[in-house]
Amino acid sequence: MGNSYAGQLKTTRFEEVLHNSIEASLRSNNLVPRPIFSQLYLEAEQQLSSLEAGSRGDNEEEEEEEEEGLESSSPLNPYQMHPPPEGCCTTDGFCQAGKDLRLVSISNEPIEVPSGFLLVGAKSPNLPDHLLVCAVDKRFLPDDNGHNALLGFSGNCVGCGKKGFCYFTEFSNHINLKLTTQPKKQKHLKYYLVRNAHGTLMKGPLICWRGSGLLAARQENKHLGNAEKIWLKPILGTDVNSKCHLGTLTNSGPPKKRHKGWSPESPSALDPCYTQTSSGIVCTRLYVKPDFVQCMVNDLASFLGHGNFPYLCGNLSDVIVSSLLYTCYQNSQSISRAYEQYGASTIQPISEEMQLLLTVYYLVQLASDQVPLIEDLEQILMRSWRESHLTEIRQYQQAAPQPFPQVPSHIAPVTSAQLPWLAGLAASSCNDSVHIIECSYSLAEGLSEMFKLLIEGKLVKTNYVVIICACRNTCSFFLGKYQARILSESLLSPAEYQKEVNYELMTGKVESLGAFFSTLLQLNKTNPHTGHIEACMTHFSPLDHCLSVQMLGGYGLERHQIRPLQLAVAQKLLSHVCSIADSSTQNLDLGSFEKVDFLICVPPSEVTYQQTLFHLWHSGVLLELGLEKEHVTKQRVEQYVVKLDAEAQTKFKVFLQNSLQNPHTLFVLIHDHAHWDLVSAVHNLYPQTEPAVGLVDRLLNCREVKEAPNIVTLHVTSFPYALQTQHTLISPYNEIHWPGMDLYQENKKYFGLSEFIESTLSGHSLPLLRYDSSFEAMVMALGKRFPRLHSAVIRTFVLVQHYSAAMMAVSGLSQMKNYTSVETLEITQNLINSSKQCACGHGLMVVLRIPCIPLAAVAYERLYHVRERLALEDHFEIILGNPNSTITIGKHFVEQLKVWQKIEDAEWRPQTYLELEGLPCILIFSGMDPHGESLPRSLRYCDLRLINSSCLMRTTLEQELGLAAYFVSSEVPMEKVTVGEVESDPEKLSSTDNEDEEIVTEGVWTTISRHCPGPGEQDMCLNPKPNLRSVQVSVTSSSSPYSSSSSSSAPTSNAFILQSSQCPMTKGLKQPPVVFLPKLVYDMVTSTDSSGLPKASSLLPYHSVMWASSFRPLLSKMMTCTEQSLYYRQWTVPKPSHMDYNNRNEGRMDNFHPRRLLLSGPPQIGKTGAYLQFLSILSRMLIRLTEVDVYDEEEINISNWEVSEHNDVWPDLEIFKKMPFDYIIHDPKYDDASMIYKPAIRKHEDLYVRRQTTRMRLSKYAAYNTYHHCEQCHQYLGFNPRYQLYESTLHAFAFSYSMLGEEIQLHFIIPKSKEHHFVFSQPGGQLESMRLPLVTDKNQEFIKSPTFTPTTGRHEHGLFNLYHAMDGASHLHVLVVKEYEMAIYKKYWPNHIMLVLPSIFNSAGVGAAHFLIKELSYHNLELERNRQEELGIKPQDIWPFIVISDDSCVMWNMVDIDSGGERRSDYTWSERNVSLKHILQHIEAAPNVTHYALIGMRKWSSKTRSGEVQEPFSRCHIHDFIILNVDLTQNVQYNQNRFTCDDVDFNLRVHSAGLLLCRFNRFSVMKKQIAVGGHRSFHIKSKVSDNLVSIAPSQYICAPDSKHTFLAAPAQLLLEKFLQYHSHRFFPLSLKNYGHPVLSVDCYLNLGPQVAVCYVSSRPHSLNISCSDLLFSGLLLYLCDSFVVASFLKKFHFLKGATLCVICQDRNSLRQTVVRLELEDEWQFRLRDEFQTANAKEDRPLFFLTGRHI
Repeated sequence: MGNSYAGQLKTTRFEEVLHNSIEASLRSNNLVPRPIFSQLYLEAEQQLSSLEAGSRGDNEEEEEEEEEGLESSSPLNPYQMHPPPEGCCTTDGFCQAGKDLRLVSISNEPIEVPSGFLLVGAKSPNLPDHLLVCAVDKRFLPDDNGHNALLGFSGNCVGCGKKGFCYFTEFSNHINLKLTTQPKKQKHLKYYLVRNAHGTLMKGPLICWRGSGLLAARQENKHLGNAEKIWLKPILGTDVNSKCHLGTLTNSGPPKKRHKGWSPESPSALDPCYTQTSSGIVCTRLYVKPDFVQCMVNDLASFLGHGNFPYLCGNLSDVIVSSLLYTCYQNSQSISRAYEQYGASTIQPISEEMQLLLTVYYLVQLASDQVPLIEDLEQILMRSWRESHLTEIRQYQQAAPQPFPQVPSHIAPVTSAQLPWLAGLAASSCNDSVHIIECSYSLAEGLSEMFKLLIEGKLVKTNYVVIICACRNTCSFFLGKYQARILSESLLSPAEYQKEVNYELMTGKVESLGAFFSTLLQLNKTNPHTGHIEACMTHFSPLDHCLSVQMLGGYGLERHQIRPLQLAVAQKLLSHVCSIADSSTQNLDLGSFEKVDFLICVPPSEVTYQQTLFHLWHSGVLLELGLEKEHVTKQRVEQYVVKLDAEAQTKFKVFLQNSLQNPHTLFVLIHDHAHWDLVSAVHNLYPQTEPAVGLVDRLLNCREVKEAPNIVTLHVTSFPYALQTQHTLISPYNEIHWPGMDLYQENKKYFGLSEFIESTLSGHSLPLLRYDSSFEAMVMALGKRFPRLHSAVIRTFVLVQHYSAAMMAVSGLSQMKNYTSVETLEITQNLINSSKQCACGHGLMVVLRIPCIPLAAVAYERLYHVRERLALEDHFEIILGNPNSTITIGKHFVEQLKVWQKIEDAEWRPQTYLELEGLPCILIFSGMDPHGESLPRSLRYCDLRLINSSCLMRTTLEQELGLAAYFVSSEVPMEKVTVGEVESDPEKLSSTDNEDEEIVTEGVWTTISRHCPGPGEQDMCLNPKPNLRSVQVSVTSSSSPYSSSSSSSAPTSNAFILQSSQCPMTKGLKQPPVVFLPKLVYDMVTSTDSSGLPKASSLLPYHSVMWASSFRPLLSKMMTCTEQSLYYRQWTVPKPSHMDYNNRNEGRMDNFHPRRLLLSGPPQIGKTGAYLQFLSILSRMLIRLTEVDVYDEEEINISNWEVSEHNDVWPDLEIFKKMPFDYIIHDPKYDDASMIYKPAIRKHEDLYVRRQTTRMRLSKYAAYNTYHHCEQCHQYLGFNPRYQLYESTLHAFAFSYSMLGEEIQLHFIIPKSKEHHFVFSQPGGQLESMRLPLVTDKNQEFIKSPTFTPTTGRHEHGLFNLYHAMDGASHLHVLVVKEYEMAIYKKYWPNHIMLVLPSIFNSAGVGAAHFLIKELSYHNLELERNRQEELGIKPQDIWPFIVISDDSCVMWNMVDIDSGGERRSDYTWSERNVSLKHILQHIEAAPNVTHYALIGMRKWSSKTRSGEVQEPFSRCHIHDFIILNVDLTQNVQYNQNRFTCDDVDFNLRVHSAGLLLCRFNRFSVMKKQIAVGGHRSFHIKSKVSDNLVSIAPSQYICAPDSKHTFLAAPAQLLLEKFLQYHSHRFFPLSLKNYGHPVLSVDCYLNLGPQVAVCYVSSRPHSLNISCSDLLFSGLLLYLCDSFVVASFLKKFHFLKGATLCVICQDRNSLRQTVVRLELEDEWQFRLRDEFQTANAKEDRPLFFLTGRHI
């Protein structure tokens, strides 16, 4: 093949053929080897027909299977390699001399190849993704037919240069292949290596050992010469065959042991050398010499179908074969999974004939400038299938139990015989746009016919050729030049695209295109118009105006300002973080964090990096988070933002180290522009050589980030679709979508994609989206003229020519208008003249988007050159925006910006595009993808005419259009009237463009709000100088917004000046920019589907994902962002190159990362400000979580302290007994309670309207509520591996109590982990008692006193977690709850012991809980004494104390006294937080501690006086946290009926019984303010109605037998509340008469702060104050018992007119009490003075009787 001396003896190959013949003879079984000399005479005819005739008869696949079968059936004897020499290199990919052999590493290095040697690629089993470069003697390699390779081996090492390897085994050892089987060159030498046009060594075709992979090698045969590369325009095809399909190639493999026949119809498999592109299209390129064309075409014919390919002459450069259409057909053959659950389906898939016919219909309706989209075809096939089987589908959707019979389809099926005729009929109406060719035998006939028509020029108007072979049921589609160019270019990856363009630029292929334009743009100094141009352009200099108004004011970039919408999004982010923390998975413990740190990752764009630094610097977040002090420098800000480039790993390592070293800091890792790099790190095994590949995956998805419990990852993007796949790491519940603008009252309106599309609809005066038809027509014409150039090159050169001609036309060369388009002329004239309309020289910005960086550089150079020749360098700047470099502008424009922005720094240069505000410029925006760069408000035009065909994906398309996204204000600007007056004259409004039209959207004026000018600037811009208006001239305006009057009369030098006298920046306040798109993209964006959704939304989301199935529904316009997310999560899967591809855990598809969130919102809407605000409020919340509001109130009724002489740590019992008891209540919570009388009493009148609190930081010894769950608390809260979670048992415990008259039955809920605190009759048996320690126990890790905490309504907020407060010490803690709250408390506190009160106490107050706790504890003390007495322990040795603690005690403190002075008054003191363990153990260790009945501590206050802490102990009232001796207080009970002040009542009872109450003044307890539960849980309401109407306390009592409204509240509560607010009705003489108190016998009731109470006990031997000389103003007898007798009452004296109140359980008891106490002797009673609480009879009201002293 290709031999110019065919038929002559090739003596030089005699030895090669001889060896080949010997080998064939040895391996042959039944075939006679060919004679040697018949092989030496190679005839061309034999080679041309070899594939069709099959005379060679070698079936390679069967041989390989047989060989593999022999190997597999033989015993497994692993190959033993010789041990490498000592000290040599054994690294994979390197030779033993340590030289790198990997292709990726040495592809650009010069390699010396000896004559007769070829470079080949060896495959190493340890490096499956790499090739090792080897130099092998070509005599030992096969020829193009797969034969004639000499036996043996001869090769050299290209790394170290060692030569003369004669055995492949030796060579494989040298290059460290590390084989486990016998080394064979046929197995491991896989590919030829060739150099491309850039000189880079790359993988070539397969080495065809013994014919294997022959066709595959030829399909990508790139080493067969340096043929000129061209595009084969008419041939881009897809073949559909029921037996074999396009893209199916033969397997390659080692030489076989015998030869068998081979048929083109043999089944085969896809060759692994083919690369799957992002669009699912297989791309194969052919590089051939002219004399090889014949055979290459024959091979292609065998590949496409059957028969001989037609003989062609010429060069075949590129053949691009797409499997996308075949895949679409295959998918449509499968039945949707929705019907598989009904068993064997009776619904038939769409037939192959119907698929082909529908495809023809689809192609027919496409215009000549449209390209077929696979998404459209999939929906057509899907819709056709559903319509044809609608009846069956409906039957299956009814889900009936019995199977349905098949219903005949309403559409008659298309047969193979009808297909050509129907296809021809469909194509007959399209003016030969689609040409149908029918062939009877094979596709080769149709190919011959097609090429014949091509040669004859009969397919000039044809865009699609369809070849149908009805007999074989096959079909091929071939695309026309334009469609082939678009689709073939879309197959290129971004890197390949740039390489291709760069190759064309470097090799001079574009010179012909440049020469075409050179005659149009010749500019030289001899141009007759040059002087005229300079004269007309130099009369105005924007700099002059800038300098003249320098003192009038400028503008500054808007600093950080949070809009309501951004704050709402930040709060939503915070809510999701809290949801993660509140979940039961324990993935985030917010309570363990003290501060917030963060790192923001941005794409490798210098502008985006500087832009993020700017926002962060001015947001104040660093100061608010406490990460930096004042005067933050830019260098410090840079520590918190990382640009994801090669240097990113250094900052990221520091971030990870900080997260490890600071476990109590919550680190937020923010991944901005998160859709940018989704490449998997698995695809880059050597990140040192290619650090940018898979960097995001390598950093953000590393094990350290995933496993760190203090790192939360937040992905932020405008295009989240590629992150919403079936394998995503982000839970759908952790997605935060930007809310609609209508939900929040903002004076701003967002112009995004939907608003731009809406502007194209009828009724809008000025569409914001446009396309340039003349530009597209010129591109199409030049595409035909220069078929070998990439379309991006052509489009760029055309656009540069248009801008150049437009600049010349505006400069005065009016004839140049014919060489540009109307749209480009409009852009250019407004750009050049915009600065003349403002006294400051403000101008507009034009963004020229050129994705390809080399083309952007070419455009910059040419436009810069034209601008310089036209002397326009002072009128506007041309800026090349490269993502890898900073912004570079001229010094003249830098000075201009510094004047406007009032910048005095001499070294200042703009670093972001936002800082180019008001600068007239053309920004050439390069880079394959925008990286989140924001553009200033002066942006007026966004020229996207050069975006490439890769935009046929949703993400890519939307991010390009996102450049023009704009925020505008919906407020009517103040200058509207002024503008209207200026523009009211239609003659002045006439212009060649519609620049002067105001956009009104939905009747609302729009104003930009990115950065607002200063007030001086606005005034200046609205009132330009009169001499500026004089330069305006009128030009006839065209009625169409897309065209201008190019044929109007010759304009003057000022003809193109913008007519509006308004400043461009002020004009920018009213309207978003205008966007120019390619016609292809414009049609895609503006066309909608059946639901009204733009067609662009149905495109494939991203190149790294693919559709899960063609059987998917369409996106709907009514879908919310959440529904769209669920749609992509169901219907897209990542490709192997996607970083989420391997996110599958043993088949589970919900492998979400628990601390990963996704924030998505439209581009340029303010996401950066939102997540910075989120960091701020997250930090405030963490501080709030570590802080509590504690009561901070000074003690009341304080008199001068009498300081004792002792200063011991424990009280001395004998001294303490001599201390007087302080009856006065000092607790500030009782500031509204009645004062207890004692001699020399003085009432303080200052009352607090509201209890005072202060915010305190939680210490490490604090008590916590249910929201705290750190790792240390896991076992304490029930996460103990020894016990099953929530495992607990219910135990009954009964004891009798005479006062209640019945047996009390309580229930204990005891978790398994706490059973060791109790005694049972047997394991799991009857509860007998609660274990008590001994008085003599000295264990420092154990708290002896059991702690009881009564609680109600605070299952979430009660501070029951005492683990940290007890400093980890073992303790017994019992929650005392009501029966109806048992379940909810058990749910929140599963590992806490609970004492459940009887149901009769469900409506009782705290007195009942205290009463039962004390009585139960005493009963348990007796049981323990009896139990341990049997063990020889004395009863008095059992520990008698219990702790009764409020559920709001949060922290405990201790005062340290330093009395270092000589005098006692010379001392200092400080207070510090200590653990509850320390305090309890200190008190429990006190000498003679069992002689004290009650022990307590002070309530903390920041206003504590020195005297209070200097006196270490007090004998006074004790509240909130008491240590109760149940042994000494056996005969003193709490009043079980009380709701309020029961502790004061109990303190008085204990003191009157002669017992000691000791308060440790140097210990204090902090009480947290809890707004729910406790006494607030009691609501007094009407019993008749459920309405929560406020009822006055005066309504709490009524006359007996009256028709008063009864209340649904306990009688005792009504009594206490009434006496608190209205006691003056019963005791009028007592009001503010503190010297004559009310005598209260055996109880303390709160009669209000204006009434004093004197408590006396009727018990014998009680301690009472002396009342002999005291006159009382009233007498209160509350539920008197038998100890109160008439003689006792007659000891007291009363004022004349004093009043009496007797309270009893019923009316009968009331009368009996009056008689028994002989009250009628001294008191006068009236019938109308009898009252009762407002309770129904069944609620047992309390009755009371009042009387007057006689």
